[in-house]
Amino acid sequence: HLAGECKLMKSLRNPNRKPTHPGAVLREDLLPELGVTHSMLASDLGLSEATLCEILNEKRSLTVELAVPIANVFRGTP
Repeated sequence: HLAGECKLMKSLRNPNRKPTHPGAVLREDLLPELGVTHSMLASDLGLSEATLCEILNEKRSLTVELAVPIANVFRGTP
């Protein structure tokens, strides 16, 4: 009988580590992989390059309102 015998696995993630900023994911993974430039993405999103650079450099938060268009550009989910 397995009820009550479930052992929790220890997480491999360091609990003291800050969550990865969405701008870092865009900067390090998505843009280079897809060959998209900052200016191309800014244009597609209707943002200034300065605003996008603030997000990519982790100086500005990624809002829900901006997550949806970004997901649409990369054919993903917010």
